[in-house]
Amino acid sequence: MNLTQVKGNTWVIEANQLIPLYKLDEKRCILLDTGLLEEREELERTLSEAGLTPARVLCSHAHVDHCANNRYFQEKYGTKIALTFPEAGMCASLLTLKCYFLTLSPGTVERESACMVHEPDYFIPPNDGPFTLGGVRFQVVQTPGHSAGHICVITPDNVCYTADALLSGELLNAKLPYNLSQEMAIHSREKLRGLGCDFYIMAHRGVCSGEEIGPLIDANQALIRRRAEEILSLVDRPMTASQISERACTRYQLLTHKPRRALRFERNVRFFIEFLADSGRLSQICQNGTAYYLRAENPENPT
Repeated sequence: MNLTQVKGNTWVIEANQLIPLYKLDEKRCILLDTGLLEEREELERTLSEAGLTPARVLCSHAHVDHCANNRYFQEKYGTKIALTFPEAGMCASLLTLKCYFLTLSPGTVERESACMVHEPDYFIPPNDGPFTLGGVRFQVVQTPGHSAGHICVITPDNVCYTADALLSGELLNAKLPYNLSQEMAIHSREKLRGLGCDFYIMAHRGVCSGEEIGPLIDANQALIRRRAEEILSLVDRPMTASQISERACTRYQLLTHKPRRALRFERNVRFFIEFLADSGRLSQICQNGTAYYLRAENPENPT
């Protein structure tokens, strides 16, 4: 993995996603997330070759590609972990983790993601403002939507790690962008406009300057609204969420033969269905104990 300087003491490790770190000195750093389980050895090697030990982790949110190595670093290095209350609650047990995976069975969650279960050492307050970790004063921006307690973090170098609140330009063709609440994610992205940071690091997967952030936010917002309209156009009769999901997978050529991937696709489609229902574009009826969705005749709150 490459270790690249962004500005001052703020660097990024180029893993499957970008993992920022803030250097405390020549031997210690604060990681902003810890990446995927399968990347653990390479991540450790990258830190070791740079002479760095992870003293703290300021975790943006508890998804498998952002916190899978939190507990491991706690146990091996005595690393102290900081999480928001909602994200800490999700990592409290295998059953609370199922709330994130949603469509996967408890057994599947245990087999694939037991590494995520851990208890943080510090809790990040549920408000915007300064948060000191390892003697370093960061600025926290609460950006729920992608997950319940997602945060963005601004380092002392005036570099913002947006984590998954924002997709980089190269991923603006994402077929089913994941957000627990599309509406809240839209509002959270708008908060990033006025931060005035010099650089912005997107976990997936790029770095942009302060001058580029506005157009990138616009493109992210447009992507969500475009996908919502495309999924709405598939509903030409009363349909269940699973039927809409099947049509969406055909529309986007997500023709997997793996049931677990199919369940994840259905979860992502459901979040768009909920967005359309909450905005009045889809309405619901019930037949034989089953909920069906259909286009609203007179939508009150168009997206």
